[in-house]
Amino acid sequence: MKTLFFTTAFLCLTLGSFAQNFQGIAYYSSQTSMKNFNITNDDMTPDVKEKMMESMKKAFEKSYILSFNTVESIYEEEEKLAAPKPSSNGVSVSFSGGDSKYYKNFKTKHYITDLDIFGKEFLVVDSLPKFNWVMTGDEKKIGNYTCNKAQIIIPVTEEDLKEYEEYKKKAESGKTSFFTPSEPKEKIIEAWYTMEIPVSNGPDKYWGLPGLILELHEGETTFLCSKIVLNPKEKIEIKAPKNGKKVTQKEFDDIQEKKLNSMKNEDGVIEIKMQ
Repeated sequence: MKTLFFTTAFLCLTLGSFAQNFQGIAYYSSQTSMKNFNITNDDMTPDVKEKMMESMKKAFEKSYILSFNTVESIYEEEEKLAAPKPSSNGVSVSFSGGDSKYYKNFKTKHYITDLDIFGKEFLVVDSLPKFNWVMTGDEKKIGNYTCNKAQIIIPVTEEDLKEYEEYKKKAESGKTSFFTPSEPKEKIIEAWYTMEIPVSNGPDKYWGLPGLILELHEGETTFLCSKIVLNPKEKIEIKAPKNGKKVTQKEFDDIQEKKLNSMKNEDGVIEIKMQ
């Protein structure tokens, strides 16, 4: 009995030490399909529209790094060399927020992310979102890892329907908008995770599964893990963002909505000026 007790105690200490020291780096790439995205601007030639769509597609193609241990993680866009500027007759689209970092702490159950609204920095601090994952029973291989499938089903909200109805009324009255929104539909977030890497983590805000998420489908955007480094020789430093005015997620969303509303014209449409 003494031998069993000491063996069990040693095993618990060993596993505890492993969990405490376990860390890794996961590399993700993202791509966004533009098939359901339309530009409705009569002032643009088909050639300009095509170039703008291609530019927007490239703007959404990004690479990210998730540095993690069993307690916390930081998700950020991978640094790249600056792309050459287009010629004067070229079309270029860029989106701000690429330098944002998403920090998760599973011990305190909170996240921190640094975001900006037209140059003004904010530090969003809030509780980790709770996801109602549904296991589907599907299984597949991603690289050398066996993965299982899980989903989040997000129903259409009254606000989504209201916004779409307002758009249809404006369209019927002859008022145009730069982009054509699609009819609201039930959203399904699809994730493939592996229990062979026992950390409840994944790209961006996603977490809550019994293993690391290696593939994620969020609307028209797909995140795919291309490389994983477990327990690298050099210890990983995970630092939460610190810059910006501290707000909750709801406070940030309200500030952002107010700013966007101030940019709308008399028809309630956000105007984008092309130069």
